[in-house]
Amino acid sequence: MDLRDLFKDIKSYLNKEVTICGWLRNNRDGKNVGFIDFSDGTTQKHLQVVYTQELANFESVCKLLVGCAIEVTGKIIESSGNQDYEMQATKIVLLGNCPDDYPIQPKRHTREFLREQAYLRPRTNLFQAVFRVRSIAAYAIHKYFQERGYVYFHAPLITSSDCEGAGEMFQVTTLPLEKLNGEVDYTKDFFGKSTNLTVSGQLEAETFALSYKKTYTFGPTFRAENSNTKTHASEFWMIEPEIAFCDLEGDMDIMEDMLKYIVKYVLENASLEIEFFDKFVEKGLKEKLERLINSKFTRIDHCDVIKILKEAKIKWEFEPEYGEDIQKEHEKYITEYFNGPVFIKNWPKDIKAFYMKQNSDGKTVAAVDLEVPGAGELMGGSQREEDYEKLRKRMEELKIPTEGMEWYLNLRRYGSCIHSGFGMGFERLLIYLTGVDNIRDVIPYPRTPKSCDF
Repeated sequence: MDLRDLFKDIKSYLNKEVTICGWLRNNRDGKNVGFIDFSDGTTQKHLQVVYTQELANFESVCKLLVGCAIEVTGKIIESSGNQDYEMQATKIVLLGNCPDDYPIQPKRHTREFLREQAYLRPRTNLFQAVFRVRSIAAYAIHKYFQERGYVYFHAPLITSSDCEGAGEMFQVTTLPLEKLNGEVDYTKDFFGKSTNLTVSGQLEAETFALSYKKTYTFGPTFRAENSNTKTHASEFWMIEPEIAFCDLEGDMDIMEDMLKYIVKYVLENASLEIEFFDKFVEKGLKEKLERLINSKFTRIDHCDVIKILKEAKIKWEFEPEYGEDIQKEHEKYITEYFNGPVFIKNWPKDIKAFYMKQNSDGKTVAAVDLEVPGAGELMGGSQREEDYEKLRKRMEELKIPTEGMEWYLNLRRYGSCIHSGFGMGFERLLIYLTGVDNIRDVIPYPRTPKSCDF
């Protein structure tokens, strides 16, 4: 049976014999008795297995090393040690041996070392908790949208359009490298045109929102940004809902409701992991998450945020300016100022994407960023420009080619309506949920500049 099921109602198994399969985390053997720290990966909890000389293969079990796969049969008994219950083994079978050069020994390992052992690090307590929370949070996201009638849309990973207009995309080609050094004739390439790995599924998702009313994507995206910060990776996962007949205010309602739902679900269904993170990773994590669920999310215009920052009696490293983006120090201050999460809306149009709804003042767009205490920006969204002529003119102003984007423009001609959406980086959410502050440690196999192992 699984330890997860055993621990759910362990009292009912008292003095009963059960069989479990898993891995040996530690083995302390004495003259007459030995103790195995046993884990099977189904729960954050471990079970202590006690074995004595009465065991037929006592001598060989004493020699079992960390990492071995074993099958244990025995009775669940009350423990006189630190744990409430333990297993008195009657039979231990070696299923898979492990040599003494096994890298994950029962000692403290640095996260840097464990990144080099990414294929083994899920066996450690920290990463057992991280990736279980990742699984639970992913399920919560799907559950939230499915319960509300959203259609799950699989956005293409290979695309000929650039959603963000940043140009930092990975090229997809079958042309020999030597041919790429000079003039490239993409008509001879696999797709007959220049193609890249997607940076966002938003543009394609809009086509489904204008068919199904509510849709969402949840999948990998790619950025060829040469950045080695704790919050950047070349491959990461994005959650991107798109909703028809929804303005910016409605967009913020959904952003807040979704985030509170996910956090609440994780608190309820990963309580052991959250307690682990609270104790060993980020003190006060559980309280932070509970506070978010009960918080009132402030909504404030970008220009008013800049005014507050300018009036603050603080010497900023980066002086806040109207018409410009805000920095980490500003994000931290503004969440502390309002004592909770803050929606910053109506941003200067010159620092935002081409597809955002242009406000009547001609200077701002209906865009929003959500800033949360202790993490800064967690989500970004906007009302999309539904007017064909305004969108086309904006693309011309930014010198974004309309060739190949006719389909996107035509959405504004064929039954256009007010529609909105947002994006949330899944790994940034996990950083917030776990307190593990490096994106490389919340994604199983991180892809970063000069690093693509495993």
